[in-house]
Amino acid sequence: MITQRILVVDDEPKIRMTLRGYLEADGFEVLEAPDGPLGLAAVAREQPDLVVLDVMLPGLDGFEVLRRIRATSQVPVILLTARTEEVDRIIGFTAGSDDYVTKPFSARELALRARAILRRAEIPGQAAEDRSLRFDGLVIDPDTRTVTVGADRTPELSALDFDLLVALAQAPGRVFTRRGLIEHVWGNDFFGDERVVDVHVRTLRRALGDDASTPRFVGTVRAIGYRFLARPAG
Repeated sequence: MITQRILVVDDEPKIRMTLRGYLEADGFEVLEAPDGPLGLAAVAREQPDLVVLDVMLPGLDGFEVLRRIRATSQVPVILLTARTEEVDRIIGFTAGSDDYVTKPFSARELALRARAILRRAEIPGQAAEDRSLRFDGLVIDPDTRTVTVGADRTPELSALDFDLLVALAQAPGRVFTRRGLIEHVWGNDFFGDERVVDVHVRTLRRALGDDASTPRFVGTVRAIGYRFLARPAG
């Protein structure tokens, strides 16, 4: 079995050392970078399976590092931040992060989140069977993890945004609560604010070109959650 590699980008040696201990105990290989430019170089050179990225970094801050990573890679990214305001979470998810952990944090919790994200990213092998989900104006291919909107537009989705879309599209018309979507997409080992679902719905709608006021794909059910609106293609 191939050992999965996690890159920890943080300027605090104590945090890197603590995370290394927990992640290696979980069976991961751990790489380290102390600042933004070195973190970017390590992503390009080492091709890690997941990146733990501090927001407050010297050289380049974590949001800018994340934007540059997303220009060339869809590697899962967990943001590590001392900023707890909702606006910072939204900025992070809009830039393409898959999860966030706020300082002070539990290294055990972060290791669990890393494991859950990597488990979601694994694509089960399939034979020639076409498992695509086809709707009016939208095709979702779970095997290649691609989405086609309209005739030929293929937006880039983060791993979590794609999994959220699949969860909704597999049950058209069903109303999902936020907690229900968390259990489907994030898993039972998710620790955090249920409003993370709202953030990902916003980024998903933006990628699909969906208008929240007159949605084609993802509708809001007031005070409850969300449902998938598109009709299966005939």
